[in-house]
Amino acid sequence: MASVARDPGGRKRILVVVNGERRTIHLGKADAKQADAFRTKVEALATAAATGTSIDHATAQWVGAIDGRLHASLARAGLVTPRERTSRGLGHLLDSYFSALSVKPQTAVTYQQTRRSLEEYFGAGKAVADISVLDAEKWRRWLKDDQRLAEPTITKRVKTARQVFKRAVKWKMLTENPFAEVKLGTQTNRARMFFITSEVAAKVLEACPNAEWRAIFALSRFGGLRCPSEHLALRWQDVDWAAGRLTVWSSKTAGHDGGEFRIVPLFPELRSILLDAFERAEPGAEYVVARYRQRNANLRTQLLRILARAGVSAWPRLFHNLRSSRQTELCEEYPAHVVSAWLGNSVVVAQAHYLQVLDRHFDAAVAERATFNVAQNPAQTGAEVARTASQAPCGDSSQGAPVQRDTAPCKTVPLPEVTPWGFEPQFPG
Repeated sequence: MASVARDPGGRKRILVVVNGERRTIHLGKADAKQADAFRTKVEALATAAATGTSIDHATAQWVGAIDGRLHASLARAGLVTPRERTSRGLGHLLDSYFSALSVKPQTAVTYQQTRRSLEEYFGAGKAVADISVLDAEKWRRWLKDDQRLAEPTITKRVKTARQVFKRAVKWKMLTENPFAEVKLGTQTNRARMFFITSEVAAKVLEACPNAEWRAIFALSRFGGLRCPSEHLALRWQDVDWAAGRLTVWSSKTAGHDGGEFRIVPLFPELRSILLDAFERAEPGAEYVVARYRQRNANLRTQLLRILARAGVSAWPRLFHNLRSSRQTELCEEYPAHVVSAWLGNSVVVAQAHYLQVLDRHFDAAVAERATFNVAQNPAQTGAEVARTASQAPCGDSSQGAPVQRDTAPCKTVPLPEVTPWGFEPQFPG
């Protein structure tokens, strides 16, 4: 009924069927003997659940002694009852913290991922005061070694855990924050950056099913808008055709002073596509994007279908890299602070998360250097000739003015006698 699956790095999983559904319980690193012992206990729990009988005393003692992370995994599999959330337990702290938050939907998703990680590792019933600095560091190592998360993701979760336990200190549940000194790492993953060329963008636009999807793609690639929040907030009244500008309303930066909106140029590549979408829109349409406003409208999934239709391989971080590509190419033509004002981020953030170094930058540098060397060679040759000419032997009248020969002989000037103590005057004492 239960079996052991082996993963790379010595990690083990228990596969078990509970109420007709296959469940997975991650053990982490364990040897074959430990994994088999755990499998036996899980099998006993599954048998009791299937037959409606009570577990034996030894298994009950084992369940009560295992750590919170494994107990939470068994509870999620439906094999045991979740441990009670005490007033000083991790579950109570997380309930209290997240219930008081008012954040954007995407931020809430990130927070919930951190919450699940904490509860899976420590267990909801774990006393907050019992979580030490060493425990916090082990949790981070578990995220990397067992959960195989990327460094930027781990950094986000550590930051959220810091915030949660900082509040616990404020609420007098703790005297110090065990996550305060846990390593953060980087939030930039250069390996996932990808530049979408104009040629690839043209193929994707041609494969878009309608004018509205062309507008969605163009707003990301040529307008640098954040998708989907800034696309869905854009109204036709925000498009100033005469002045050639867009007013982009941003929920992400609305909390910053003056960040409620920004003005973006109506770039030529964007203008023609928006104009076509405007002409095809329903009479009296308010929003630029009208068809894909439902919560179940997954723009990422639809863009993947469009890429497949265009014969283009999907790149990492689909919409982020469209915005990154636009910021990179605009910074080649305009000052960085101007481009950041258009795209709604800071120069520091742009350098860390958006700007890319491309092959064409290397090619341009090499070509410019080659041109510089070609231009310098003739000048250097002329300089060498001039220097050689100026070093003609004395008395050679063919090289410049003749050298005067009838000169008076040099007089020998006797040097003063140097005393044993040198030239400096000596003073007594």
